[in-house]
This record gives sequence, C-alpha cells and structure tokens, in this order.
Amino acid sequence: MPTTVFSTDVLLGVVEGLKTPNPALLERYFPTIQQSEAEQIHFDTIKSRRRIAPFVSPLVAGKVVESQGWKANTFSPAYIKDKRRFDPDKPFKRIAGEQIGGRLTPQQRLDAYLATELDDQVNMVTRRLEVMASEALRTAKVTVTGEGYGTVVVDFGRDPALTPAALAGTDKWTDPGSTPLDDLQDWSDLVLEKSGTTPVDVVMGVAAWKAFRTHDTVAKRLDVLRIQNNGMDVGAQQIEGLTPRGTIDGFNIWTYGGWYEDPDTGVVTPIWPADIVGMASALVEGVRAFGGIKDPKAGLQAVPYFPKMWIEEDPAVTWLMLQAAPLVVPTRPDATLAVDVV
Repeated sequence: MPTTVFSTDVLLGVVEGLKTPNPALLERYFPTIQQSEAEQIHFDTIKSRRRIAPFVSPLVAGKVVESQGWKANTFSPAYIKDKRRFDPDKPFKRIAGEQIGGRLTPQQRLDAYLATELDDQVNMVTRRLEVMASEALRTAKVTVTGEGYGTVVVDFGRDPALTPAALAGTDKWTDPGSTPLDDLQDWSDLVLEKSGTTPVDVVMGVAAWKAFRTHDTVAKRLDVLRIQNNGMDVGAQQIEGLTPRGTIDGFNIWTYGGWYEDPDTGVVTPIWPADIVGMASALVEGVRAFGGIKDPKAGLQAVPYFPKMWIEEDPAVTWLMLQAAPLVVPTRPDATLAVDVV
C-alpha cells in the first residue's frame, strides 16, 4: 500500500473544492460563518425594545438613556469526529466505475477513495448543520447530544409568544372554517411587534402545504405568476431544500424537502416536520459558528472543518478523520416563529 499521508493543507484544499448538499436553510438564514481559535464559541443575541424618547423640562439636565440591549453568550460545543479506516488492500482493488481489470494505479485509487470519503464526511457535517438550522428557526433552541458530552439545550431566548400552541379544532388548516391567511397576518404582526422585523418568508412542511394550497380562501389567490416569470418551476414536484410555491398577501411561500438518518435510531426523519409552518425575516442574521479544534496538528487554525490523516503501523492501517465544533445561531431569535397547523 502507498505510504503517502496527505498533509492537512492538502486535505483542506480537497475539502474546499467539494460541493455540499443543498443546505437551503443555512444558505438563506445563516449565511455568516464565524470561526474561533478558542475552544468556546462566543455569540450575541439581540433583543429589540419599543421605547420612546423621554420628556424633561428644558431647565433640567438631560436624561440618561441606555443603549439598546444585546446579550453575549458563551458555549462549549460538542465535537464531530468522523473517523474512516483505509485497509492496506483497498487501493489494490478496482473502485466503482473503473474498467474491469483495472486501469488505475494503487495511488490513484487511494486518491479517489480519499476524495469520496472526504465528500461524505463534509456532507454529513453539512446535513447536521442544516438539522440544527431547522431546529433554531422553529424553536429558537438547539439540542446538542453526544457520547461523553451529555445533552445540552442551547436556548436563544425567543419571546415565548413566538412559539404559539398547536392549532386545534376548527382552527386547524384542514378544517374548512379555519382562516390560514388571517393566521399568517396575525403571526407576522406578532413577529413585527416583538422584533421590529417583518417576516415575509413562510416555510411549510408537506402536510401544512397540502392543507394551505387546497383551502378555499387560498386556492384562487395564490400567485404563482411572478415566480413563473422569473423562470422558476412551481410544479407539484418537491426538490431537496426549499421549493418556491408562490406569493400571497405579500408572503413568499416555500415548502421544505429534506431528510436525515438519526444516528441513534437509524430512522429516516424529515429535517422540517410535515405539520409545521415557520415564518422568518431576512434579519434573523443567522451565524454558523465554529469553535477551535483542540488538536496539536490543527496548528491553532480557525477552520470550520479540520481533516487529518495518519498511518497506524501495526496492523498497517491508514486513518482519515474530519473534526468540527459547530453551532448554528439566530442572532435575532425574535425574527422567527413556528406553529403546528395540521
């Protein structure tokens, strides 16, 4: 087996050149990447207050007014440590897609295996971040659980009113007497009241979308013309990530399609629950934060992903490991809302 062990710089170059799955929630609501050289992640949350200027007599001193508040938080994230084994005989066997009999050298096969495994590792981390983004948008909390880490719930402190109780009885969107458009307007006004931002994006799970699009108050008014004129297909098909469905009353309607395999149960689970409707403003100002990696070979680098490769001498095995210490943060948690509508 070739004894080549790729350096961290080479591995990082491979990672940077990889394409990731469609992390639509991350790209739309958590576009900023924050990298820390410290073990802890430091992040801010902003809470708006609707204050008015105080009156005083012109003959007295001015009144001291505190600045708008924000809260600094510190979190020690759990690690992702995805470790892959390359057996000594692997580069000497034909890889998938290679001509029968083999045309590649063992080194070429090792390079191909490396790229394939790194691609899978990055995709898994990205999917984990997308799951965290969904949870942060819906609940303004992220639950982090891991072996030797325990369970920690990171609560970003959203106003409790922005997590309304599930709709019940005739309020459910499946009931003909329900008023989904009034609900959207009421919830939008509530987000505006609490955060000072207007949520124009509405993200629906599949069950919520089916109830919404067939509702008598919606079916004839949902405007898909604008999206069609922009070259976007609004057919019945669902793509991975966010699918545009049209506009109504100034709201952009999206559905979300995406799944992950739960590492503890093996159950394939929707990233966005089918019954949930979420609302979000572009001013969520979401951040993908990454803590520093406590590994001497990381060289105190602030990187989202830290890959490394080494050889174990006896038995002869080559190892590849990708490490990350992530947290998805909605800087303005009050710019989001989510409700179970079905």
